[in-house]
Amino acid sequence: MITYGVVLAAGAGSRFGGPKAPFVYQGERLVDRAVANLKAGGCDEVMVVLGAWVGEIPDADEIYVNSSWDEGLATSVKMAIEQLIASPADRCCLTLVDLPGLTPAAIAKVLAANSELAQATFRDEPTHPVLLSRTHWLPLLQSLEGDVGARNYLIEQGDNVAKIAIDDVAQGDDLDFQPT
Repeated sequence: MITYGVVLAAGAGSRFGGPKAPFVYQGERLVDRAVANLKAGGCDEVMVVLGAWVGEIPDADEIYVNSSWDEGLATSVKMAIEQLIASPADRCCLTLVDLPGLTPAAIAKVLAANSELAQATFRDEPTHPVLLSRTHWLPLLQSLEGDVGARNYLIEQGDNVAKIAIDDVAQGDDLDFQPT
């Protein structure tokens, strides 16, 4: 089974004060940390979707630039899913660039779910990563709009989504504001 990791990193980070992808957190750019976590967690290939900031990401297998990034998160997820459909991947593991507490162990735990759909939870709240098998890519693609990624699709799927608690192996907080 081939698993592609996807880092969504196109946003402008308006509340953050700039794009989050190149931000150095604890000595490492957030985008590099996300790519490394996905690979160490078990993803065979990792793609990154950029937009407001574009730069080199040495360890990414594929980089796509979303020229419509300012129209919302859905455009980045659409771009990723369109690329995945043309790939040999059987499933994908989606995550956001601004989760510095996400670990390879958390990703591995979600990838180990015996489900076509799985979503990490932290403190009983849905978070990333999200695992989607190929059978869900086209329906997800058709449901995307605005500044919402897979959230509405996952809610519609209800009990078909395996909820995987990652509290024991990761922190679920995102970086909405620059650390002081």
